Amino acid sequence: MINANPPVPLDDQLCYAIYSAGIAVQRAYKPLLDELGLTYPQYLVLNILWREDGQAVGRIADQLALESSTLTPLLKRLEAAGMVRRTRNPSNERQVVVALTDAGRTLKSKAGCLGDALLIASGQSPAALADLNRDIRTLRDAVYAHVGGWDLTAEPNG
Repeated sequence: MINANPPVPLDDQLCYAIYSAGIAVQRAYKPLLDELGLTYPQYLVLNILWREDGQAVGRIADQLALESSTLTPLLKRLEAAGMVRRTRNPSNERQVVVALTDAGRTLKSKAGCLGDALLIASGQSPAALADLNRDIRTLRDAVYAHVGGWDLTAEPNG
């Protein structure tokens, strides 16, 4: 079968703009995350726990749209670094609960600089970035509602 519509150039594809913007943001964050001793995925996990400590691995995975098996090695590294503690849920032995340690909680105040770094690097106002964030979340939610694969009710608002 021959497709009469040639592929759209990458620079004209929304998916590529979002993908490459994500990489650019991670690069802006990298020096600050290096100072904190974290990778970007580790920062995401800690951010979820800073909002609500003591969550099951499956719930954290749902919020990040990841499989629990993908998250486990990352959690092991965070535990080895002394940032989190993993324990079995006494009422459900199959469930592993992740909680912040004192060191993990302390990083919360130090990680606030990431938002400032993005403001500086982007040259955008906080209001403009908030509007962009809202629009991208709306797009993400609409796509997931159409294709499935992510429980949007598991994700905290914000």
